[in-house]
Amino acid sequence: MPRLDNTRLHAWRDLAAVVGEVTRGVDEDLMAEWDIPLGWYEVMAALQRCGGRARPHTVAEVLRVPVSTVSRRLDRLQDEGWVARHRGIDPGDGRAVEIELTSRGRTLWRAMHVSYRRSVQKRFAVHLEDAQIEGIRHLVDLLHPEARDQARDQTSGGGGGGGGGGYPAPAAGSTAADAGGGP
Repeated sequence: MPRLDNTRLHAWRDLAAVVGEVTRGVDEDLMAEWDIPLGWYEVMAALQRCGGRARPHTVAEVLRVPVSTVSRRLDRLQDEGWVARHRGIDPGDGRAVEIELTSRGRTLWRAMHVSYRRSVQKRFAVHLEDAQIEGIRHLVDLLHPEARDQARDQTSGGGGGGGGGGYPAPAAGSTAADAGGGP
């Protein structure tokens, strides 16, 4: 295993900084157009990819964030009428909840998805050739093997709702289904 020398440390810091800059830029674009933060959009996109309905812990796994982060975002989305909570889905667990995109939420996601894709194109994809995207996919696979399996599921139709929006490199794993919306 290579040592963490200055070259590797600087590469890590630069990668983290660039991902943060691009993410903040996409968030700024969504806020300017929709007055809705990227984090809220990401929850709707994750629900869309899960077929429009999922448990909060599943959404957290898709987004690779803590369940508490998803729960706070879901509270806000529910307040706006974009998601609904369904309780009593598991007779063995009275606490079990599923979250579903409402009709208003699906309509909003479809419209925001166009803006999201435009922003990711402008801030990320336009700067990279196909071989560079493959290099990023390879890096993601090395650092997070489960991402490879998720990307394979999405491109083979096993990803559910067919809409992109994952973090941090959604354009790299996007499919033709991303362009068309979903249910």
